[in-house]
Amino acid sequence: MGSFQGVSAEEYARFMGRFSTPLAVPFAAAGLDGIASDARVLDVGCGPGMLTTELVRRRGAAAVSAVDPEPVFVAATAGSFPGVDTRVAGAEDLPFEAGEFGAALAQLVVHFMADPVRGVSEMARVTASGGRVSACVWDHGGGGGPLSGFWRVAQRLDPTARGEASLQGASEGQLVEIFERAGLADVTQQVIESTVAFEDFDDWWQPFLFGVGPAGRYVATLDEAGVARLERALRDELGDGAFSITARAWTAVGVVA
Repeated sequence: MGSFQGVSAEEYARFMGRFSTPLAVPFAAAGLDGIASDARVLDVGCGPGMLTTELVRRRGAAAVSAVDPEPVFVAATAGSFPGVDTRVAGAEDLPFEAGEFGAALAQLVVHFMADPVRGVSEMARVTASGGRVSACVWDHGGGGGPLSGFWRVAQRLDPTARGEASLQGASEGQLVEIFERAGLADVTQQVIESTVAFEDFDDWWQPFLFGVGPAGRYVATLDEAGVARLERALRDELGDGAFSITARAWTAVGVVA
């Protein structure tokens, strides 16, 4: 993890949060299904609190813990939810005892883990027997992620642009394989979606200039002419009027034996 050093919580929220905030609703529903109402729940890789917000809404702050390797994100989440147990930690080394939680959830995090199998194994370790471990990753591999259109245009102009299709967990079946290697039982896969409306092209484009995530970092590598060329090509693709984007994410849910 640690892929967002130097990124402010506000910049992260304006860029990635615009899709991950609505995604948290169906993801939390999937991850908490069947979990006792008094069980504690863990948000792994919480960022500035998109999923945490939904978990608190459903369970109350006292029942929620949240971790992230970036101190600035942990501080933002703690500031928004003083009652949540927030800690600086990566998924691969969670600071909790075995079986503390009824459910552990990682929204849009597995593909940034240094060792996804170890990270998911740690999530299983801190979850009680019979509890659920859940993770979701945008469908970058299938072209259904929120930034797939951006990468399609960027790679047309620059074939060396790497994109996000090769990230771990970003294609069908990959999360299931990671979960099974981590020892989880009864692993299932589903697709959840998030739709975001934009007032115009500039409303969509401006957060790409913050340097957030792989797409923002790619834009930051371009010179002024390169940025202008990419912006023109994207504007030609999307137009100047209002539009919406529906993105889908692969979701895996497993049971702790």
